[in-house]
Amino acid sequence: MGRIDLDGGGADDRLQSVSDFGPFQEDIDRFILYLATEKGLSTAYQLSTRRSLEGFAGWAVRERISGWETVGLDHLTQHLAERKKDGLASTSIRLLVIALKIFYRFLELRGRVPKDHAEALLAPKISGYLPETLNEMEAAHFIESISTERPLGLRDRAMLELLYSSGLRVSELVRARLERLHLEEGEGFIRVTGKGNKTRLIPVGSSAREALEAYLKIERPRLIKSHTSSEIFLSIRGRPLTTVRVWQICKERARQADIGINIYPHLMRHSFATHLLSNGADLRIIQELLGHADIATTQVYTHVDNVGLKSVHHRFHPRG
Repeated sequence: MGRIDLDGGGADDRLQSVSDFGPFQEDIDRFILYLATEKGLSTAYQLSTRRSLEGFAGWAVRERISGWETVGLDHLTQHLAERKKDGLASTSIRLLVIALKIFYRFLELRGRVPKDHAEALLAPKISGYLPETLNEMEAAHFIESISTERPLGLRDRAMLELLYSSGLRVSELVRARLERLHLEEGEGFIRVTGKGNKTRLIPVGSSAREALEAYLKIERPRLIKSHTSSEIFLSIRGRPLTTVRVWQICKERARQADIGINIYPHLMRHSFATHLLSNGADLRIIQELLGHADIATTQVYTHVDNVGLKSVHHRFHPRG
């Protein structure tokens, strides 16, 4: 049975059989399995990533490139240039660049390519008034790039996991206290006080819970000094982190992750809300979790999600 090259674009759109991907297909299949089983990313994201990688693979086969190990930076940039010339939106090119970068890092770590040529690719900046967000893979890569074996790695990993898992404001994060965090019996929630002095109860996801447990057991005790209070996240001097310091940490960790994205604490909150919405959460629930007084504030995320819906419609509908 044939396969339509959904990500091909331009004048080269045509039916393409699985065998046309030749030496490229097996590694793509392995990578998608990795996203599903080890990263736990959504089916929608797996499909989107597969289309991006198979779109490139189809192009590479037409260019008579023999396999991933022979793909160079010039091939990657040529493909991106052609996609842009074909009219692919900057948002879609950005997703394609991220997919290629993380896929090539996967290939290099497994010895499938001699060098990660995709590392040098730069994702285009996206302009507009809508909130910036990370996609699911970008969020996972950013958080998981933090080595918990290095100093303050457990703290920073737990901090970013909590920002992404629970959608806290940075001011709520730095004021979060031990007595308001509950991680008993395999469940987790945190009570925070937000704008207007309103208190809300927010679930803490399993990844964030595990990261917090490791930080509280191993690293936070080392940071405690005689003057330390019960704030969860501490500086090396045993004092609560400031909002400015959390911003700095996000910037430093993003630079170390080398993902070429402007990371800041509120970006994790935007990503939290957008990913909940795109995976089917009710807007009223998201409003409650974010602590928005007016649902009109929350509705901006429906516009963010609609950008993705319009992109999908444009790419896949015969009259799109």
